[in-house]
Amino acid sequence: MLENIRLSFKGIWSHKMRSFLTMLGIIIGIAAIIAIVSTIKGTNEQIKENLIGSGDNTVEIALYQGDWTYEMGYEGVPDGVPVIGQNVLSQIKDIDHVENASLYLSRQDYDGVYYLNTALSGGYVIGVDQNYFNTCNYMIRKGRGFTEKDYKDYHKVALLDSDSADVLFQGEDPLGKTIEIHKEPYTVIGIVTKSKEFEPVINSIDDYYTYAQDSAGKIYIPDSTWPIVYQYDEPQNLVIQVTSTDDMTNAGKESANILNTYLNVSDETIKYKAEDLLEQAKQIQQLGESTNNMLIWIAGISLIVGGIGVMNIMLVSVTERTREIGLRMSVGARGVDILSQFLIEAILISITGGLIGVIIGCGASFMIKAIAHWPVFIQPWSVLLSFLVCTVTGVFFGWYPAKKAADLDPIDALRYE
Repeated sequence: MLENIRLSFKGIWSHKMRSFLTMLGIIIGIAAIIAIVSTIKGTNEQIKENLIGSGDNTVEIALYQGDWTYEMGYEGVPDGVPVIGQNVLSQIKDIDHVENASLYLSRQDYDGVYYLNTALSGGYVIGVDQNYFNTCNYMIRKGRGFTEKDYKDYHKVALLDSDSADVLFQGEDPLGKTIEIHKEPYTVIGIVTKSKEFEPVINSIDDYYTYAQDSAGKIYIPDSTWPIVYQYDEPQNLVIQVTSTDDMTNAGKESANILNTYLNVSDETIKYKAEDLLEQAKQIQQLGESTNNMLIWIAGISLIVGGIGVMNIMLVSVTERTREIGLRMSVGARGVDILSQFLIEAILISITGGLIGVIIGCGASFMIKAIAHWPVFIQPWSVLLSFLVCTVTGVFFGWYPAKKAADLDPIDALRYE
């Protein structure tokens, strides 16, 4: 076996340029597959991260009417939509992979929030329970958070995020200042921020419209004071925190199903639904799959062309080395020895081409990342699969030439000129 490997290396080295040109199709095919797969994987991970964020793994469940969140009118909450109590919240917390759950109320306000003469147009006023900030991974950046006394005594206090603080106070320290929410005075007691700050990667105008978040800002108030500001009931929203990103879809659906069992509405289009960001990410990823698959097929065709090139060159090599084959057979080499020599030579050409292709493919991926600023993610399995494909290519396309060499008659081979 070692002698066959030595002879195979000798055969390749004696025709370096021809061997390299033979490898070229395999090099291009493997490099293209590595670059395409790493770019696809990187792009998919970026889409997922852009939509879901920095890993807080929260899912929001809201009341919908058809495909849209329920729009409040003067009639308030529809008949048959009960208040979500602690017993229901406990059921949801018992769902597998759900680590925490909180209730909140939300209203986007265009003309109701002011500090002096400055309005927060399009900002959100959110009434939260005592567990909300833990569930959503918020931290108090400045000032203090809500206390149990704030809820119990209906204190009109507010927490701002950095966007609402910037809009309303424009650099001024907001702590201790009074804002008006529908003419009700609320004292700002703190600034909140996500424990893990995250900004989506925006590479195009389409990305901006897909991922850009509403930057008008959010104002948080104790949910016990919500009726002071908004005089009628609101549908409650639920937010859950799950163990991992992959658990978001199932946990969100199970939570919505539990809430829907308590509904008794005449309008069947009114039901609770989870905001399934993971599913949205998958749908966006699928949009580019046809193009990506086509590119992979093109790269695969390049591999097939490379394999045909290996077969062609090996046939030429068998013809050129017919006398050498006859001489080896005459001194005792068996057909299996000749077969393994040429088969190993074909495999070595394929694997060497694959190795060069992997190096070029990885380099091309990092160049794409550096020049085009596209996310890339090189997966170890794709590299291992590349070597497996190269080995199979060498065996498949090298078998016929090797078998032809092994079947030569020694006497006819020695007479060949």
